[in-house]
Amino acid sequence: MENDQDLRDRINSLEKRLDDQNDEMVCLRSTLADALRRIGAIESRRGSSPSKEPVHRRLAQSVSSLTDCNTPNSSQIPRDVSRRQSSSANATIAHSRNSNMSRSNGSLVSECPSSSSASPAPSPSPTSRPQHVQFNSLISDIGHGRTRTPNSSMRTSFVSTSNSLQTAKRWSSTSDFVPTNGLISRKSDSNSLLNLNAKYPVGNMTRYGTRSAVYSSDEGFVKFPFKGRNINLYIPSAQREKYSASQTLPLPEAKLKMEWVYGYRGKDCRSNLHLIPTGELVYCIAAIVVLFDAEEHGQRFYLGHTGDVKCLAIHPNKLLIASGQAAGRDPYEGTPHVRIWNSVSLQTLFVLGQGDFGKSVSCVAFSKADGGSMLLIIDESPDQTLSLWEWQKGERGQRIAETRCSSDLVVAVEWNPVPRERFAFVTSGKGHVCFWSLENGTLGRKLGVFESRDKPKYITCLAFADNGDCITGDSNGSLIIWLKGSNVIQKTIRNAHEGPVFCLLTLKDGRLVSGGGKDGQLVLWDLPSYRRTGYITEIPEKYGNVRVAVQGKGSQILVGTTRNCILRGSFDIPFTPLMVGHTEESTGLCVHPSQSQFLSFGYDGRLQLWDTMSRTIIWGKDIRDPIQSACFSPEGQVLVIASTCGKWFVMDSQTRDIYATHMDGTEPVQVVKFSPNGKMLAIGSKDASIYIYQVLDKYRKYYRVGKCVGHTGFVSQMDWACDNLHLQTNSGDCELLYWNTGVCRQITQPSSMRDMEWSSVTCPIGPTSFGVLSEGSEGTDVNSCCASHSRRLLVSGDDGGRLKLFTYPSSQPKSPCHSYQGHSNISCVCFLSDDTRVLSAGGRDSSIIQWTVESS
Repeated sequence: MENDQDLRDRINSLEKRLDDQNDEMVCLRSTLADALRRIGAIESRRGSSPSKEPVHRRLAQSVSSLTDCNTPNSSQIPRDVSRRQSSSANATIAHSRNSNMSRSNGSLVSECPSSSSASPAPSPSPTSRPQHVQFNSLISDIGHGRTRTPNSSMRTSFVSTSNSLQTAKRWSSTSDFVPTNGLISRKSDSNSLLNLNAKYPVGNMTRYGTRSAVYSSDEGFVKFPFKGRNINLYIPSAQREKYSASQTLPLPEAKLKMEWVYGYRGKDCRSNLHLIPTGELVYCIAAIVVLFDAEEHGQRFYLGHTGDVKCLAIHPNKLLIASGQAAGRDPYEGTPHVRIWNSVSLQTLFVLGQGDFGKSVSCVAFSKADGGSMLLIIDESPDQTLSLWEWQKGERGQRIAETRCSSDLVVAVEWNPVPRERFAFVTSGKGHVCFWSLENGTLGRKLGVFESRDKPKYITCLAFADNGDCITGDSNGSLIIWLKGSNVIQKTIRNAHEGPVFCLLTLKDGRLVSGGGKDGQLVLWDLPSYRRTGYITEIPEKYGNVRVAVQGKGSQILVGTTRNCILRGSFDIPFTPLMVGHTEESTGLCVHPSQSQFLSFGYDGRLQLWDTMSRTIIWGKDIRDPIQSACFSPEGQVLVIASTCGKWFVMDSQTRDIYATHMDGTEPVQVVKFSPNGKMLAIGSKDASIYIYQVLDKYRKYYRVGKCVGHTGFVSQMDWACDNLHLQTNSGDCELLYWNTGVCRQITQPSSMRDMEWSSVTCPIGPTSFGVLSEGSEGTDVNSCCASHSRRLLVSGDDGGRLKLFTYPSSQPKSPCHSYQGHSNISCVCFLSDDTRVLSAGGRDSSIIQWTVESS
């Protein structure tokens, strides 16, 4: 027995040395990749000579051949590593950062400081279809990773050491390395499951057929049926002579590009925050996987998903990522599935389980002891189905085993890192922990045995120590160490936390960190004694409690919280936010009238003012009531904040002092807007009324002058005319009404308003915007629209999460547009004051996306 133990220790020591060498290889590759990116960036600015091959491409070939010399069978596979043209989220602000312009003029001091670095990072969109290759060839091709045979029993792990991380360059600033030998990249096939993103690309054009609309040239109006009523829209006089309902408008000359995503999904997701060797944080929100470089303050995006991403897993080689999604709106391509993709090139490599899962994919995990040849997937169906996949076989992988995991919710899964152990992986959830064995493709399950009086309601998290000990945290606040190779408890540490234990993290030095879901504490434990080291730190309460923790550089710890924030700190340094977000539905946005700033708000009762240039928060304020709508005064000095109970506040936008509080009914205030001169305020309520106020004393005093009544449904959108007297409004049942606010009466002759000039255009049902309504639409799917201040573009957002860009005016039933995906649904869209960016609020997914407007 002693000789066997000595042999095991020797093997473990050799495996650790091998891992350390692999870490150094990862660092070397990332350094070379960063050099290629920088050379390529210089060439793209100066322009390469057409007669010579670019320097960065020739260097890439040299590096490729040098790397291949140490790769098994590399001589059989010719390589021509090419660098695709790429762009980044932070490249557009490089000059402003170098000029100390990290914030727009007049912005306040930020609560979340950002880096002044301006190194660009790529943001490609993966569309290519991979051909089936063997696993070791695949890993050799993508990023020149270490090759392994699938049946290897040695543990492969690229966990970077602290020394390696200090010397490593970040891949987040690299370009896309796409092999051109045809093994990974092929011509896209529109029928391939691997090209879901190609069917919903960023910048996709969507055309709509002509509805049953009739144009009366005599009266100059378009008439069409809508929700059981006929709507007449009077075309402006300048368009009447040449107007035709069958005319097709041109596509808009501009396009949108995703620049930044605000927010993080930590409220209801676990194990969705990871750090990869590039120095980037990988996390998900809405249908986007974000790769966030906190040092460079740049983001890249994986946009292959068609529904909300619920879970993530990192392959042991640290290059590949698996992400699982919930059901989307498309009946086939929106079904739950798992996508495996390259974190450097952002290319989709495999799509697993298309049409095989139920509600959503709740957990994914790569195997560890065999180098990641298998992927475990938990389906969040009533049966909580567990399936095991050899993911590298074929385009869609091969499912080798499937069984019912539990009748109750499964929240965590973890593979055993030690090879040839009795139990291959462990799952846990409501009232159970299961130890699973895998022999010849057959799964066996053993339930964990608890002492009846101590059985917790939930086993909330799992982790394996370096020696193979399985550790669980539960809703009782206890840590349980399970006997190795058994389903029996070895040791129980009670009262490890006050309230549930939400996460466990095994550090590189072998110690353990536990995170509390109620007390917000991180506690450091010594292993294998499982004693407290005395190091305890607490997350600030305003950011929520610990949901997930990962190890950062050196002693740093990165924490995702239950209030959708990402924090960075350590046991010696206080935690500060890297990303903050809303925790409930994000109901809207309002843009500062003169600066590059915007306010976000939602049902969580939190106001957040953001700067779009530095892409950081300026200030945040909690209001007890859920917030339904808000607006700036024309000069930007004052904010009006409206709640869901009819109450609205007047607040100073700089000091955040509240000047006044008013109440109009008990229903939510759907929309609030100042007149262009700031002397009037209109309040649109869910009680179908519009309350008109006179504004005095520099926005400090408000007197109600009347109420406009006439809508049969709640007021949904509203626009002031440039004469500061008239209003146009839409309602929830698709009405368009005009009002004279001087007498608070409806204008019953809409033809008299055809040439009225409006200070804003946010009503989807209007003579210059009804083209945003798609064929077969009932009007309720378009939640928001907004015309640019230059009146050249019109943007809309709908329940399907589609952001569409039209040419303004959009006065044709057949209006082509550019369509963009990212949200699960959209509650609000708007242009910045200078029309350089578009903002979209994701509603239920609590995200905010910032888009740049670029000419075609």
